[in-house]
This record gives sequence, C-alpha cells and structure tokens, in this order.
Amino acid sequence: VSHQRTDWISIHSHICHLLNPVLGPQPCFHSEKDRKHGKEQLLRKQESLIALALSTAQGFVWAGKPLEAIPAALQALRFSSRVFGSGSMQLVPIYLLLAEASTGTGRLRQAAKYLSQAQWIVLQTPDCSAALQSKLHRGLGLFSIAEGNLDQALYHLANDVYLATAEFGLNSVEASGGYLNMANIFFYQNKMDAANSLYTEV
Repeated sequence: VSHQRTDWISIHSHICHLLNPVLGPQPCFHSEKDRKHGKEQLLRKQESLIALALSTAQGFVWAGKPLEAIPAALQALRFSSRVFGSGSMQLVPIYLLLAEASTGTGRLRQAAKYLSQAQWIVLQTPDCSAALQSKLHRGLGLFSIAEGNLDQALYHLANDVYLATAEFGLNSVEASGGYLNMANIFFYQNKMDAANSLYTEV
C-alpha cells in the first residue's frame, strides 16, 4: 500500500489521463497517410508523457525527495525504452537521475546498476557529446562521494569539469557544479587553499 501511495503521489496522478491514449488500443487507419499521421500523433503523446515524467522526477530530486522521484523516473525509462530503444542515448539522463535518486535513498547497489547502464550506453556511442559525458562523470563522482571514495570522486569530477569546459567554455555555468563538488571534498579534507580557490571559481 505504501508503494502504491508513493507511486500515485510521484507520477500516476499526473499521467493517468495520458496512459490510455498511449497504452490503449490504437485506431485502425484505412490509408497510408492516416497511418503515418496516427503514428506521429502517438509518438508526440509518448514524448509528452516522457517529458512530464522526467521533469516530475527531477523536481522531486531538487526538492530533496529522492524516494518520490524514483517511480516517476522509472515511468520515463519505461516509455523511453519503448520509443527510442534500450540502448538509446535518450536513456542516459534518466539512468543518471535514477542513480542520483537511489543514492539519495541509500540504495547504493541499485544506483551502481543504473550508472553502469548509463556508462555502457555512452561507451557504445562513439559520437556521444562532451556535455552528456560530463553529466555521466558528475553522476559517477557523486556516487563515489556517497561510497566514501573521495579520490575516485575527484577523478570523475575533474573529468566532469574538463568535458563541461570543452563543450561550453572555461567560464560556463555548466562547469560550476563539478567545481563546487570538488571544493566540498577539499573542504571536508581540510585542504582549505584548494577548497577556497574552487569556491572562488564557482
């Protein structure tokens, strides 16, 4: 019952009205033109559902409610896999969000599985953007912090900053998250010169 309640609060109350048009029986079309139009409409509905589920999950994570984020992110993953395929780049941000939410609830083993899935897709995609690789390294860095492996975290966060600056420029806002997380590690290690330098950069 508690799982159903969490699922309802998280996502189903928002997408219930969208599910039947997407999962229900599709109308029978008599012409190729109508069939094509019907497929395009279905795709738009599926993409709207994915966007709503993903933004809802992200909102819960930002609000510090990782448990509520998981059902919404799982819905986004389910429909994205259906629309784009199980090895698609569109799944990477969802896996990273699921890893972040799982880490926030203390489910580190589950978070590691999601990160592995994201990493596998990135490794299978030679033309993967630096921006997405940056997000992957940030996710791996945050996971390493949760595990207490600060050296590994610094490695991933340094890669995050490098890739973000390669994609967006040296003084980009996108790089500030990596700098901030590195600064927090140095602060925790009482390496105040390094920490203050990075806080200033942020």
